[in-house]
Amino acid sequence: MNFHFTEEQEMLRETVRNLTDKEIMPYISEWDRQGKFDPAIIPKLAELGLMGVCIPEEYGGSGMDYNSLAIVCEELERGDTAFRTAVSVHTGLNSMTLLQWGNEEQKQKYLVPQAKGMKIGAFGLTEPGAGSDVASMETTAVKQGDYYILNGQKTWISLCDMADHFLVFAYTKDRSEKHKGISAFIIEREWEGFSSKAIKGKLGIRSGNTGEIFFDHIKVPKENLLGEEGEGFKIAMSALDNGRFTVAAGAVGQIMACLEASVKYCHERATFGKEIGKHQLVQQMIANMEAGLQMSRLLVYRAGELKNEGKRNTRETSLAKWQACDFANKAADDAVQVHGAYGYSDEYPVERYLRNSKAPVIYEGTREIHTVMQAEYALGYRQDKNLNKMLPAWNQSEFTKF
Repeated sequence: MNFHFTEEQEMLRETVRNLTDKEIMPYISEWDRQGKFDPAIIPKLAELGLMGVCIPEEYGGSGMDYNSLAIVCEELERGDTAFRTAVSVHTGLNSMTLLQWGNEEQKQKYLVPQAKGMKIGAFGLTEPGAGSDVASMETTAVKQGDYYILNGQKTWISLCDMADHFLVFAYTKDRSEKHKGISAFIIEREWEGFSSKAIKGKLGIRSGNTGEIFFDHIKVPKENLLGEEGEGFKIAMSALDNGRFTVAAGAVGQIMACLEASVKYCHERATFGKEIGKHQLVQQMIANMEAGLQMSRLLVYRAGELKNEGKRNTRETSLAKWQACDFANKAADDAVQVHGAYGYSDEYPVERYLRNSKAPVIYEGTREIHTVMQAEYALGYRQDKNLNKMLPAWNQSEFTKF
C-alpha cells in the first residue's frame, strides 16, 4: 500500500482547504447559531468538480480515486460536518450507488447531472420506526401497470429540502419476505405527492439541512426501479459501504480541526507561569488527538485502497467508520477540556465540534452495530460474499489532474 499522496492529491487538498478557509470558516459560527445551510456552497463545490470527485469522466465526474474523495471529506469537515455530509450523501450514498447499480439510461438521466453538480442527490432509508432494523420499514411501492405507487415516509434525510433526486427504499413484496422484499427507486422532488419538512432543534450539525420526506401515492415509472425487484437491501448495504467511508474520512477532518484549535489555544493560554501546552496532562490530550488522527487516517485509506481495486470492503469500512467516529468524539471532548471554561462557549469552535461529533457515532451504522459486525467477522460468524455488481476499480490512466 502506498502511503504517499500524489501531487494531484496534494493540490486537491490545498484547493479544498482554501475553499473551506474562505467560504465556510468565516461564517460557520453564525450559520450554526441560525440553523442555516447556505446553498451557495454547492455551486462552488461543483465548479471545482467536487460533487462528482470519484465519478468517471464519462458520467460527468472528475475521475479521481476514492482516497481523493476521502481528502475532500476530511477538508470539508475541518470546516463543518454539514458540508461534508452534503458530499457524503450526494456522492457517497446516491451517485456512487447509481454508478454501481444503474443502467445506462439511468446514469445518463440522473448520474451525469449529479456528478456535474447541476442536480443534487439524497438517500432515503431510515424511517421513524426503522433505523438499524431495516426490515421494519413500512414504505411500500405497489406495481400498477407501468408505474409503482409509492407511499410512506423517511426521516433524518440530509438535504431533504434541497435535493432534486432521492434514492428511496420500499417494500415491493409481502413484508414477510423481509430483506428480500425490499426494492430501490429513483424519485424526483417535482413529482406529485412528494413533500419534505426540515427537523429543527438538533444537538449538532445545526447548519445542515436534515428532515423528513413524505410519499403520498407517488407514481414512480417502472424505469426508475434501480436494479431488480428484491435487490433493495443489497443495494442499500453497498451504498452504506460508500457512505460510511465518507463519514470515516470526515471524522479524520474533525479530529484534525480539534487538534489545530487545541494546539493554537495551548500556545495562547498560560497558567502557573507557562503555556498550558507545557502541562503534562494537557499534553496527554494533545497526544491522544494526534494518535487518533493517525490511526483513523490509516484505517480510512486502507478501505479506500480496496475501493480503488474494486474489492469488497465492508469489514474494513465498518472498522474505519466505527473507530474514526469514536476518536473524533473523544478528540472533541478533549478539545473542550483543553479550552477549559472557554470551551463551553461558542466564542471558540470546539463546543460546536463536540456537538457535531455525536451524530456520526449514530448514523450510517451505530457504534453498537459496528461493534457487533467486527466481533462477528473475528468469530467467523460473518463472511462477505462478492456482490454481483461491485464498484469499478479505479484506473490510474484515467486519473484527471486537478
